[in-house]
Amino acid sequence: MLGFIFGFNARLGRLQYFLASLALGVITVILAVAVAFLVATTAPQKSALAISVPIIAVIGLGLLANLMLQAMRFRDIGWDPVCVIPAWFAVMALDYVIASRFPEYAATAAHSGTWVGALINLGLCIALLFFPSSAGDSPSSGVTFSPTPSPSLRNSSRTGSATEARLARITGGDAARRGW
Repeated sequence: MLGFIFGFNARLGRLQYFLASLALGVITVILAVAVAFLVATTAPQKSALAISVPIIAVIGLGLLANLMLQAMRFRDIGWDPVCVIPAWFAVMALDYVIASRFPEYAATAAHSGTWVGALINLGLCIALLFFPSSAGDSPSSGVTFSPTPSPSLRNSSRTGSATEARLARITGGDAARRGW
């Protein structure tokens, strides 16, 4: 259970991801409002920075939890979240830099992104919500999933180097050995 809450190695289906995202959004808003009222009533003489730090911490924890949900969903799709999420951040940062440096490429004057970045963001959000689980790993495809590797894969992974085993796993030649 703790691996599901705190880990990136769990998998999350489409409906579970959607419902968990909705619940996380509602919980984050409720906690941020509760913390804001609590801090404002207990210390009305404090500065705005001292009041906003706990609220920013709650929002940051909500964003971290959302990132974990996305990582679990990307893992379920069959994509490596260690590659996809940093690439997504890099594209969004590059999009922001292009839109701020060249305002004529921005979506509108009030936006800090381009249409290309918006379409990439929309595409990844659609992928998170609608892509099915990876075909090679889902037991619902009609094929029974065996957690132990076949004898030929077992022997080749023992006799080969670690690099060969890693390449076989990445290319799908060793799909049964996955531990996640």
